[in-house]
Amino acid sequence: MLLTGACTQANGLAGVGAKPPSTAPITGTPPATATSPAPTPVHQSAGRPPKGDDPVQVPPPKLSKYTYAFPVKGCKSSYQRKLLVLPKTTIWAKRGCTFVAPVDGVVDEVNLQDRWSPATDAGEHREGRFVTIIGEDGVRYLGGHLDSVADGIKPGVRVKAGQALGKVGRSGNARDTGSNLYFAISWKTGPAFWWVRRGMVKPWDYLDAWQKGNRTLSPRDETLKLRGELGETPGCTVQCSSRQLQSQPEPQQSQTPRPRKTTKKKDDDDVIILNPTTAPLGQR
Repeated sequence: MLLTGACTQANGLAGVGAKPPSTAPITGTPPATATSPAPTPVHQSAGRPPKGDDPVQVPPPKLSKYTYAFPVKGCKSSYQRKLLVLPKTTIWAKRGCTFVAPVDGVVDEVNLQDRWSPATDAGEHREGRFVTIIGEDGVRYLGGHLDSVADGIKPGVRVKAGQALGKVGRSGNARDTGSNLYFAISWKTGPAFWWVRRGMVKPWDYLDAWQKGNRTLSPRDETLKLRGELGETPGCTVQCSSRQLQSQPEPQQSQTPRPRKTTKKKDDDDVIILNPTTAPLGQR
């Protein structure tokens, strides 16, 4: 009996193993678990941005009651945007391009002849052939270095913005440079005050606006303000004097003055005869 009890304690109770029962293998299909499918990522192509709405065209603000035109029409052009010597600008364009009225107005001055000479470099002749108009805004505009002046353009004629006034060229002191338009803004004075006519107001901000589509930016206020500060006929301060030609003395042994040769000015139909006793060389 002791032996039987010992064996019974080692193996557990009769009919019951000492080891825990093994788990029976699972057979059949396990129950399905309800889960949401993972979202599929959408990759946006970097080269194809989403199509947006068409841009809304907003007109530039109206800054004045005047409408302006860029002064060179029908040609590619460029111009300087900084002060070099005078408050004017040089608009580079091919010879024959059209110079047009920047604004409605009246033709004030017309110079049909190129009187500039490199020997004297007279300031009043440096622009060569030119046209000035007095705009309805009260501002004077000059276009110089013209190759020609348009038919019918003369003082007193009314013109519209964009109307042809002449052709871009190389007259005046531009004869040794590329063709261009000398463009200047000032106010009306008499012809004796040529230094006012050649430019008093920096024009490039206005040219920028007229070229880019804001055609109502007006130089009127700036021009009138500057005229009020300087006066209508301020004195000349820059590039005012001309070169003086030195006449050659006659030989001492000659008692009779030698007549000068007959000269004909370029683009001038008049023949000028200079007499050394009454008209020294370089004076008219």
